[in-house]
Amino acid sequence: MDLRLDNLITVTFTLFAIIDILGSIPLLITLKKKMGGIDEIKATLVSGGLMILFLLTGEKFLQILGLDVRSFAVGGSIVIFILGLEMVLGVEFIKSDADHKSGTVVPIAFPLIAGSGTLTTIISLSANYNQWTVLFGILINLIIVFLVLKSLNYIAKLLGPAGLLAVRKFFGVILLAIAVKIFASNVGGLIK
Repeated sequence: MDLRLDNLITVTFTLFAIIDILGSIPLLITLKKKMGGIDEIKATLVSGGLMILFLLTGEKFLQILGLDVRSFAVGGSIVIFILGLEMVLGVEFIKSDADHKSGTVVPIAFPLIAGSGTLTTIISLSANYNQWTVLFGILINLIIVFLVLKSLNYIAKLLGPAGLLAVRKFFGVILLAIAVKIFASNVGGLIK
């Protein structure tokens, strides 16, 4: 098992930025009020199960579609770049059609926490980092997700609206830089 701390930090922060649990706090608070509560453990386990399943079987699924990890990583880097732009510019390019009445699993676990951006990022990261590093990055993020879900009201009061906006923009810039890195690392292998 090759687990380097610098790679783990990069993977963890990449997933943290794409999951954007802090940026989702206003939406999560609204959903919590509408639904009368959130089952934090269920949301964490379902989203974690989806992420780990995609980490373990995502590459095989791509092979069935006739794609390789590098191609998916390049495509994923473009999606990550767009998500980063959304966060920085405050403009919604990718429309969400989440049904707010569905409950903890939908839309909170999927697609809010383990959505297409997160699953794309996991495949993209697995093209650049070993599976153990990505797995531990996922597990660290699941702990963070659970803690945030458990303390939604406290975090919202602590950061305030301006603080939440600043955190979202900061992680947007990080996502843009990560997307460029993933793109540059994989596009050369596609051009022959």
